[in-house]
Amino acid sequence: MAQIAVILLFLFSPLIAFAQFNKGTVWAKDGYRYYNIVDGSIVESDVRSAANRTIIASKSALAPMGHTPVRFAITEDGSKLLINCNTKKVWRYDTRGDYWVYDVVKKTLKQIGKNRPAASLMFAKFSPDGNKVAYVSEHNIFVEDLTAGTAIALTTDGTNTLINGTFDWAYEEEFGMRDGFRWSPDGQKIAYWQIDAGNIKKYLMMNMTDSVYSYTIPVEYPTAGHDPSSCRIGIVKVSGGSTQWMDVPGDKVQHYITLMQWTTNSSQVLLQQLNRAQNQSKLILARADNGSTRAIFTETDKAWVDTKQNMAGITWINDGKEFVWSSEQDGWRHLYRIDLNGRYKLITRDAFDAFSVSHIDGTSGVIYFIASPANATQRYLYKVKLIGGRAERVTPMELAGTHEYVISPNGKLAMHRFSNVNTRPQREIISLPSHGHLSGDVISLNEDIVGPVELFKVKTADGVEMDGWMKKPDNFDPQKKYPVVFFVYGEYVKQTVLDTFGVHKNKYYAGDMAADGYIHISIDNRGIPAPKGRSWRKAIYKNIGLLNIRDQAMAAKEVLKWPFIDSSRVAVWGVSGGGSTTLNLMFQYPDIYKTGISIAALTNQFTYDNIYQERYMGVPVDAESRAIYIKGSPLTYAKNLQGNLLYIHGTGDDNVHYNNAEQLLNELIKHNKQIQFMAYPNRSHSLNEGQGTSMHLRTLFTKYLKEHCPPGGR
Repeated sequence: MAQIAVILLFLFSPLIAFAQFNKGTVWAKDGYRYYNIVDGSIVESDVRSAANRTIIASKSALAPMGHTPVRFAITEDGSKLLINCNTKKVWRYDTRGDYWVYDVVKKTLKQIGKNRPAASLMFAKFSPDGNKVAYVSEHNIFVEDLTAGTAIALTTDGTNTLINGTFDWAYEEEFGMRDGFRWSPDGQKIAYWQIDAGNIKKYLMMNMTDSVYSYTIPVEYPTAGHDPSSCRIGIVKVSGGSTQWMDVPGDKVQHYITLMQWTTNSSQVLLQQLNRAQNQSKLILARADNGSTRAIFTETDKAWVDTKQNMAGITWINDGKEFVWSSEQDGWRHLYRIDLNGRYKLITRDAFDAFSVSHIDGTSGVIYFIASPANATQRYLYKVKLIGGRAERVTPMELAGTHEYVISPNGKLAMHRFSNVNTRPQREIISLPSHGHLSGDVISLNEDIVGPVELFKVKTADGVEMDGWMKKPDNFDPQKKYPVVFFVYGEYVKQTVLDTFGVHKNKYYAGDMAADGYIHISIDNRGIPAPKGRSWRKAIYKNIGLLNIRDQAMAAKEVLKWPFIDSSRVAVWGVSGGGSTTLNLMFQYPDIYKTGISIAALTNQFTYDNIYQERYMGVPVDAESRAIYIKGSPLTYAKNLQGNLLYIHGTGDDNVHYNNAEQLLNELIKHNKQIQFMAYPNRSHSLNEGQGTSMHLRTLFTKYLKEHCPPGGR
């Protein structure tokens, strides 16, 4: 439902901070050369010359691994590669696997952790000098000396629920945290998270198909209102010995630590601590030698403190005396520079969001960031001086749409991708700051559009103006009336209305909705994560299932006034949070929505995990705070169903559990409400496992929509 760590499908992917591994491009230190995997080999290329390409580890040289490389890291001097293969999923991503070191000079290949169980290593990382590798295996941290060939365990107490160097289900899902340890800059110590999920109740998923006898699959899953896992930070020497625990103030259960990063001198780490309600953030400096701590910066919010922009890691500037920080404390997502005593200075001073940082160039004193001051559906590159001031747009003005950038370490080049709703993706290499074209596609707008996707704005009776997109039927006749199908999400995690190619596509529809005669529409309500300022985004606080539902319904009422819309054929569909929105719209506004298709929906807010639900709805500690959850849950309004509803859920969903389906079914049965229900055995939240699943789901979705909301103009 709340997939914080959304991965952009981009031609080139930036190296993820700390994790060192990614399936895309790895830059060399000089910022001109880069490395990637090509046909099983690891290749070095130069953005300045397409002909300058060298195989540094051939497919045949890597053959002893027995598996194709998935991702890799390279030492700073380029002498060694750390290659990840034979990967296995841990919930969402393939973060377990095998690791090998390839010596580029000696042409030798050696497995790391060969005495550990197969495919059990996680987040292996070179030491700063490239002579050691640290990794997690079975919830313990190990360090292997590449010269001596010896390995030692830095922790030995790891169990299924006592987790060193990585995270439990809730931290991974809701904070996007997976890699849970950091080398010190001098390579002598490792700092790590320890999560104790021993007191977390287990949700028991039931497998009833893979054996004659059914069996349970337990997941440590803290639901809203129940305590999270205990969390603390430890530092251990790579030579071994006892862990020095950081003396972070407060109850280790009633908080979250969402950032931990070494300062530049290896003597201290910087932590971010959130309270249980996530409306107070403290930045804390902790000493590595004795664990003593001091808070340097505190931020509060009437809703929640948004941590996403900082969790990937901060950038130190001014010789390590300061760092760059993102905050919404003045109403916009602005960038600040903060020193080690907590003194801060505003960098971005414009009245718009610095939505995400692309690159911080301490040498030239410039920050590149993504923003969209005038149109929240679009994205552009801006720059601002580190000393602060007005931001300057870097993206050419004539290219309206969505721009993505992967900027080289030296800040002089970028891999640029552009598209809009009617222009297919184009890719080029550019120079910075001029945005000059160097190679690749010559970017241009599609000016010969047949059946375009239309972007529009709609203003409701409540005075709320929202963005939307619409794809009309092929051979559209304005004299006829057509069925409208609303695609919704509606919660804080996802913005559905973006000026990017393919945004209107529906992967659950077997065919072409426009060719079949549907008007497909999506509208973004208040509370979705658009660059419209803090108030817009946080309007949804304690209002999920109410404010977002009213916004959607009121916008739909305006759409139904259009002369070519058939108000008797109105459908709505969504997945996960969108599935919940679909149910609430069908139940709370049955006069508008006649047909709904809800997939993997949360029906009872008390059943979802505490990190997500308490962040947006508050901690349910008494009757008043619990009432907010009840008012927002589709289950509360199921008795009002009048239209046609198809509800779909996987019985193996570890995210939005299958008990949501059965609670809803019970409520509908109680009130004699008839629906069509489809349970997919052992399928997860993504509903894509098993032979024939995707085609079956598409066929089911399409058949139901056509039967209950017939396509075509009338």
